[in-house]
Amino acid sequence: MNKSEMIEHIALQADISKAAATRALEAMIGGVKTTLKKGGSVSIVGFGTFAVTKRAARTGRNPRTSEPIKIKAAKVPKFRPGKGLKDALN
Repeated sequence: MNKSEMIEHIALQADISKAAATRALEAMIGGVKTTLKKGGSVSIVGFGTFAVTKRAARTGRNPRTSEPIKIKAAKVPKFRPGKGLKDALN
């Protein structure tokens, strides 16, 4: 499912216009981004938790030349599914 299909699904399920569904989805995504940027986490009971983890700096290799390269430390988003989502899949 892509973003436009998700918007259509939200509009049908909530009986709202596609424009309203688009605004709702954008607001949800924006809220998650803002919270993660501040270093927080977003927990949606029954669905899962979005959080930020830190990836340490490390040494990698250029596949073309086999020269070692330095890879900077980075913050990466992480999603941990909740019990409700796991149960729905199994």
